[in-house]
Amino acid sequence: MKSSEIRSQFLQFFESKKHAVVPSAPMVVKNDPTLMFTNAGMNQFKEYFLGNTDPKNTRVTDTQKCLRVSGKHNDLEEVGMDTYHHTMFEMLGNWSFGDYFKKEAIEWAWELLTEVLKIDKDILYVSIFEGDSSEGLERDTEAFELWKKLVPEDRIINGNKSDNFWEMGEQGPCGPCSEIHVDIRSAEEKAKISGAELVNKDHPQVVEIWNLVFMQFNRKANGSLEKLPAQHVDTGMGFERLCMVLQNKKSNYDTDVFTPLIREIEAITDVTYGKDEKIDIAVRVIADHIRAVAFSIADGQLPSNTGAGYVIRRILRRAIRYGFTFLNTKEPFIYKLIDTLTKQMGKAFPELVQENNLITNVVREEEASFLRTLDQGLILLDNVIAESDSKEIAGTKVFELYDTFGFPDDLTALILRERGYTMDEAGFKKELQKQKDRSRAATKVATSDWVELKEDDEEEFVGYDTLQTNIRITRYRKVESKKDGELYQLVFNLTPFYPEGGGQVGDKGYLEASNGEVIYIIDTKKENNLIIHFTKTLPRHVEGEFKAVVDEKQRARTASNHTATHLLHQALRKILGTHVAQKGSMVHSGYLRFDFSHFSKVTDEQLREVEDFVNARIKEGIALEERRGIPYQQALDEGAIALFGEKYGDSVRAVKFGKSMELCGGTHVENTADIWHFIITSEGAVASGIRRIEAITGDAAKKYYIERSNSYAEVQKALNNVQDPVKAVVNLQDENNALQKQIQQLLKDKAQNMKGDLRNEVTQIHGVNFLAKHVELDAGGMKDLAFELGGEIDNLFLLFGSNQDGKALLTCYISKDLANEKKLNAGQIVRELGKHIQGGGGGQPFFATAGGKNPEGIEKALQAAKEYVL
Repeated sequence: MKSSEIRSQFLQFFESKKHAVVPSAPMVVKNDPTLMFTNAGMNQFKEYFLGNTDPKNTRVTDTQKCLRVSGKHNDLEEVGMDTYHHTMFEMLGNWSFGDYFKKEAIEWAWELLTEVLKIDKDILYVSIFEGDSSEGLERDTEAFELWKKLVPEDRIINGNKSDNFWEMGEQGPCGPCSEIHVDIRSAEEKAKISGAELVNKDHPQVVEIWNLVFMQFNRKANGSLEKLPAQHVDTGMGFERLCMVLQNKKSNYDTDVFTPLIREIEAITDVTYGKDEKIDIAVRVIADHIRAVAFSIADGQLPSNTGAGYVIRRILRRAIRYGFTFLNTKEPFIYKLIDTLTKQMGKAFPELVQENNLITNVVREEEASFLRTLDQGLILLDNVIAESDSKEIAGTKVFELYDTFGFPDDLTALILRERGYTMDEAGFKKELQKQKDRSRAATKVATSDWVELKEDDEEEFVGYDTLQTNIRITRYRKVESKKDGELYQLVFNLTPFYPEGGGQVGDKGYLEASNGEVIYIIDTKKENNLIIHFTKTLPRHVEGEFKAVVDEKQRARTASNHTATHLLHQALRKILGTHVAQKGSMVHSGYLRFDFSHFSKVTDEQLREVEDFVNARIKEGIALEERRGIPYQQALDEGAIALFGEKYGDSVRAVKFGKSMELCGGTHVENTADIWHFIITSEGAVASGIRRIEAITGDAAKKYYIERSNSYAEVQKALNNVQDPVKAVVNLQDENNALQKQIQQLLKDKAQNMKGDLRNEVTQIHGVNFLAKHVELDAGGMKDLAFELGGEIDNLFLLFGSNQDGKALLTCYISKDLANEKKLNAGQIVRELGKHIQGGGGGQPFFATAGGKNPEGIEKALQAAKEYVL
């Protein structure tokens, strides 16, 4: 069967067992602070397992896009090295939320594999949890007895806690699991050693394909376990591995999930897969990584230097450097694989089709940028090698290249080996670990268990209709982090506080107790469908009743900016074209930021049109039309815009201002006139094909005009109250430019006049023409003079020093023949001499410069220069 048929058969089977087929959640997680990416099929159902939300369907099935490259589940460095680890993969799953349990899960899994998909029973093994005395957990005899009816006992393997007890994290739902493993080795290999002995031993042909998790417990903050009120089933089957078995292959990469990409890589790079292990690893890395990067971009996560964006950039750069090193690709090529991937998977995942152009352009730009970084890194590495007194390059230097310039350590090691050098790997790992420890310490959050006060109250958000209401605290817990210190998280039975989401920041405000105590709410977020309020202190009487009050001014400013964001989106689609799609937004009380797809700079004229369009809608005074609980598809049919990468329920909230209609959970003004005015403050590129506009409204716009008016008045006063300050400033600029040209010409004339005198000061030392001189020239003048003298005098070693407005400058020139013959390097020399002026610099072997903050050290530097030719 083709991979597309395998996917369909799985979903159809569980649909026949009364499971609702649900779409994959986005791979990029938006509303869960504990996760960057969806790393397991159960992530989108966490709120059901935690009991925060009642599921619409108690039985569901899906195929979930997953990414495992950070945190506990991190397979990145194994990807490409073997044939079955991946960054992005599909997890086929069936789920029961308090419905069926072990019996049905086990029997249906066996039925699907052996009767529907016709996998030979003799190549399958199963494992059960053997128990753990330290936890007081007994062997999963229930699962054993169920499996015994289907499988010979010698094919049922006891698994330890590491392999057969699944946990969502350090806290939360968990339970024993039963894994199903497949042995696809040859008959000869099976005769030598039983597959049972190779289960969970990282053998490439004896691999786990399905994990049936039986969620029975909740892991508390103190490490203890308590029984869940309802038992759940959470299963996950590796789609790529299942395809390997059903297509009778020995590697996931030999299935039709990957072969189209591999064939395209072969065609583009003119290599052959399957003949050289180094090339094969590179091809597998690229084929795997482009899937992860493409799906991430389609789900709204662009490569960047922080957070989830940094992870995506790192994956792509790993693919680029494997191509650079092993496939000899010096030009961007990975972006050419996007069309192949889209044709292959676009039917199952239509986001690839819709975002094809964006993905292609972003990947191409990232490739070009990193290849430039690699070129720069090679030059820097040359300098490191040239400066080294040893054949082993210090780990601190390698880490500096890695951390500051993004140059991969494995590529550094490879180049060093080729040149007869080694790398202090232990030193590098030590520096890397220090960085990881710093990062971990900064982000580590210690969380206590929730203290439940009122279990039966269902939390409700009332913040669209009121900014204050009486509430009760239903649960709370303490959290601690290095970044924020000690905080408390509170959950109410109902709340007027809007939680951070959809780009909008969370509300702030306060709680007021009946005894007059005031507790300030410093932030509001949503986690696993709970609205969580952050405070620095816990109320003295947590079980009392409180008045919850939202900061009205901040809410009004934020609502103004959010509505302006919708109008901006409408304006961009009207003026630039309907290809414009929102790619991210940030709505604060002070400003708004809007990222959108567009493949060229927005001109000043277009920006004025956009501003005018939005301000025209503000002037019209358009009233808000809000519809809550409208069916998702109906809202789309009526013209509402939905955002890719967002997860919507069956019913949604639609926000409409005139012809602008979007699905949105954020807060908005009652009338566009409340925005007062809209001003664009900046426009620029975020990535290839992505632009960013920042803007202000309301109070911030008023402040902007007041500051501009005051500045204008000050300029006018400084210009002796001229009638036309703009014309006066232009005249000053013209006059200044003319004077600058005169100064440059005077400096050139001065340098020419100095040249004859300086020639006479050149002295010979051991066959070297030497000159070290303090001159009153700027950096450009020293460079010109140095090259003119170098063109007239052979074997010249020259050092100029100059004091320019309190800053010390050094310029070193060495004739190329002299640099080669005497092994002199201007870049190294000027770095050493720069210490005298409390600065540094560098450059090429024959010409380099340095700058420093100690002009008094210039004479010492000039005197020290002579030592290099003695």
